[in-house]
Amino acid sequence: MTPEQAAANARAGLASLVGTFAESPQTLRRARLMGLSGWAYHVAARAGALGDVRPETVAAAVGFIAPDAVTDGWEAAAKTTPPVEVATWHLHELCRWGADELGGFPRLARLLELAGPVVSAVDCAGLPLFAAWRAMPVPDASPGAQAAVALNLLHEHWLGVHLVAVRASGLTPLQAIIAGPEGETGAVAFGWQPPYPQAGPIVRRLMWAESVAGSLAGQAYAALGRAERIELIGLLKSLSHHLAR
Repeated sequence: MTPEQAAANARAGLASLVGTFAESPQTLRRARLMGLSGWAYHVAARAGALGDVRPETVAAAVGFIAPDAVTDGWEAAAKTTPPVEVATWHLHELCRWGADELGGFPRLARLLELAGPVVSAVDCAGLPLFAAWRAMPVPDASPGAQAAVALNLLHEHWLGVHLVAVRASGLTPLQAIIAGPEGETGAVAFGWQPPYPQAGPIVRRLMWAESVAGSLAGQAYAALGRAERIELIGLLKSLSHHLAR
């Protein structure tokens, strides 16, 4: 398994694991206690790590969410709680979830041993959200919390390099969404308004962008040997099964 293949194979598992945390009833319930709508929380929780910035900066860093939708969420959150505080709270919740849900995974220590070097090896150039999240102090040193943070960082890493690759391909974020598996449904979910471009002519460009994203992400996975990369992908799959029980 090459570094590029490892990055590509890790993508779905990381998205699933991070999504399990984001969609857990306890996480959503505690978000509501902050007085935020689901959308305001989603935007501020992810981008609040950037600090006190304008919504235009957030839209540029996030990329795939429509700028108007970013502005709506960012400004709605700011009326109640500074976004950086939302992100800090989100990190605490991530650690709590990791300690509770991942702490019982039998091979957690090995997962940390393998994920850590990949996170450390990421070159942050062009990846502002990854850089911001990696710089945030982790409030919980327990293995489960540390694993949850590492998985979130690896997921943020892929999202960042994917955005870079999409722009390098000549596609706009909206075009990439339309050409992807979710199509117009994904565009609506991310706040884009019709009319939408036709997917047919741009699918090949998205395939090229996916390949470039794998190459960029693979640079960090090169910190592991081939056997270690195979083991890491296997552990991500095992962890997904562990959470599904």
